[in-house]
Amino acid sequence: MNPTACLLVIGNEILSGRTQDVNVQYIARRLSETGITLSEVRIIPDIRAVIVRNVTEARAAYDNVFTTGGIGPTHDDITSACVAESFGVPWVHHPETFSLLEAHFAPGEFNAARQRMATMPQGATPIRNSVSVAPGFSMGNVHVMAGVPRIMRAMFEEVLPTLPHGTPVTAQAWHANGLYEGTLAAPLEAIQERYPAIDIGSYPYRLDESQRGVCLLCKGTDTQAVSNAATAVRDLITRLGFTPLPGEPAKA
Repeated sequence: MNPTACLLVIGNEILSGRTQDVNVQYIARRLSETGITLSEVRIIPDIRAVIVRNVTEARAAYDNVFTTGGIGPTHDDITSACVAESFGVPWVHHPETFSLLEAHFAPGEFNAARQRMATMPQGATPIRNSVSVAPGFSMGNVHVMAGVPRIMRAMFEEVLPTLPHGTPVTAQAWHANGLYEGTLAAPLEAIQERYPAIDIGSYPYRLDESQRGVCLLCKGTDTQAVSNAATAVRDLITRLGFTPLPGEPAKA
């Protein structure tokens, strides 16, 4: 089986609706491409007890835990200290990171707030940040990253190659205009029963009045089984009297 992962999205701004998260989709796609199964995503607030509890639960349940958010210089950036508490280790000054940040900022700009970003759980390994220098870190199977999307992506791509990979997930899709879920529900369930290892999803779409219908997506780690299931889906669409179109709708 492929390694598993949990993503903890940390931040009051996500829960309040002020900020729209775009990191989940990126992380999910890249993990799928490298054979790591994203099994769960949790969105949690900037509350110490909540972060500690979720990190502790997730790192025991999954092979990898990724966190985004809460590692900046302000008072509500508490993720790093919470990870230290979860592991039962001190939150300490990291000399190499301190020197890196000190050299990055102009004289007088490396203030106490920015120096907080050079504090990590004892024993953590920094994750290089090619965008804004201040690193994330890995502690055991927990990988702590920034919430800002382009910085998160830089950190994520640094750590991803270091993790054990499994079999990449492949996918095939068909869609049909004018076809709706109520029409195909029963025969689609029969296809799913024939291919239990394949995840068969049904996704309605509406681009405009002339382009609305349903997209059927087959995905899994067994390439041949994915292909067989997708063929069965295509044939089902044809039997129902609709035209199967390959792939997902262009603008869905």
